[in-house]
Amino acid sequence: MEPAKVDSDAKTVKDPNPSADPKAADQGPAKKVGEDANAEIALSEVEIETKGIDPAAAQAEAQPPARTSSGSKKSVHWSPELVSGSQEPDQKSASSYPAGSNPYIARSPAETSDASLKDTMESVKGALGRWGRRVAEAAKKTESLAGNTWQHLRTAPSFADAAMGRIAQSTKVLAEGGYEKIFRQTFETVPEEQLLNSFACYLSTSAGPVMGVLYISSAKLAYCSDNPLSYKNGGQTEWSYYKVVIPLHQLKAVNPSTSIVNPAEKYIQVISVDNHEFWFMGFLNYEGAVTSLQEALQAGGGLRSV
Repeated sequence: MEPAKVDSDAKTVKDPNPSADPKAADQGPAKKVGEDANAEIALSEVEIETKGIDPAAAQAEAQPPARTSSGSKKSVHWSPELVSGSQEPDQKSASSYPAGSNPYIARSPAETSDASLKDTMESVKGALGRWGRRVAEAAKKTESLAGNTWQHLRTAPSFADAAMGRIAQSTKVLAEGGYEKIFRQTFETVPEEQLLNSFACYLSTSAGPVMGVLYISSAKLAYCSDNPLSYKNGGQTEWSYYKVVIPLHQLKAVNPSTSIVNPAEKYIQVISVDNHEFWFMGFLNYEGAVTSLQEALQAGGGLRSV
């Protein structure tokens, strides 16, 4: 049996889409002249339409429409007013706005002349000068009071007893209702008599300095010890307050003096018309006491000493 013959002739298969020249395929499809002209006209029209439009708005419109999950196209149109860029407004003070735009804003011209500045500086200098003088006076008074207080406590035989006695006297004054009531309870007074001043001090006696209060009224000079003093009477010991009463018309002289050895020790000598002398010392307010006693001396018709 003769084997089947194989057709060795190659069959030629025709490509339905014959390829073009390879060089032409690499270069891509050729452009037609008419198509290029149409494209240039379309681009020029786009440029004309986009002139005067904000770049951000044009870019937003040029973006392709978004697609939803279902695949349908959704077109979004941006308002040029929303997408147009604008600078953040500066924070302006109320004075930068026109006065007519805000009824609550009022303008007044500022004085910047040299004369007004000079007047202001002079006023400030004057105020500072007055303040400085007051501070100096207050400091001087405070220093004087501190020194007088220290000397007042040192005058007593016992520093601790003097401090406790002064505290007790202050408590008594508060309890009795002031020096005015204590003065009228301690001394005989007339209805028209007025207490002018009072000073805590010591009276020099043969037994030593005695702590008390010196009262100056419109009628007399009076002193009373803070505590009663003991004395002998017929072999018995008795206690009484030490008092001194001098009517103003019986005053002869008031002499302030200072110790030569210790200038901190200051005294006031009071002399009556019958030449009785009384020495007061250890004042808490020495200058005030000197002034008040000299005024009382003048009121009584006595001679004021230097």
